[in-house]
Amino acid sequence: MTQDWLRRTVRYSLIAIAGFVALSVLLVMLFRVVPVFGSMVMVERKVHSWVAGEPLNIRHDWAPWGRLSDHAKLAVIAAEDQKFPEHHGFDFGQLRKAVADWRSGDGLRGASTISQQTAKNLFLWTGRNWLRKGLEAWFTVLIELLWPKERILEVYLNIAEWGDGVFGLEAAAQHHFGVSASALSETQASRLAAVLPNPRGWSASRPSDYILQRSRWIRGQMRQLGGTTYLNQL
Repeated sequence: MTQDWLRRTVRYSLIAIAGFVALSVLLVMLFRVVPVFGSMVMVERKVHSWVAGEPLNIRHDWAPWGRLSDHAKLAVIAAEDQKFPEHHGFDFGQLRKAVADWRSGDGLRGASTISQQTAKNLFLWTGRNWLRKGLEAWFTVLIELLWPKERILEVYLNIAEWGDGVFGLEAAAQHHFGVSASALSETQASRLAAVLPNPRGWSASRPSDYILQRSRWIRGQMRQLGGTTYLNQL
């Protein structure tokens, strides 16, 4: 009796795992070519607003690669993940540095690549636990295997949050600067990239001294990377 129960449990577990793997691969392949009009983070933010009784208007407009400012593409890479064209989803050097800094007494900082952030924002919920981190790693591997780098950055720029309920570069450009995503200047793009670590606490259109300083640093990094010709590496 016990052995029968164990065999059934193992069989159903293997079926469930196989089903999850097949579904996740199918979703990632689908989103390689289909515009992404939402993300799990958007759903989560909307549900939380309903539960709290504080209605949230989600602003989001998909913009394809050709309508995204090259300044913004480069600014986000310069600010978030300068090894983006080179790595395969994980920057182990930054991970080791983050752990070393934490052990030396500094606060624990994030070391997520753009690929990891795309996987997390598109498919998963927010929070810090081992299950979510494991799923994040799985989806990161999938998108790195099945998407070109341009697609990863395109989706990231279209689902990142740049203000309370403001998702994607097109909505962010219009909300903060009154222009389209294609018309963002280098300065505007650097300010948007500067607020990514805390988009609901910081503002690109009403920047603090810290954001102005950080955006100047980002512009310096953009120039050190070689300007927008750096995007040819993607």
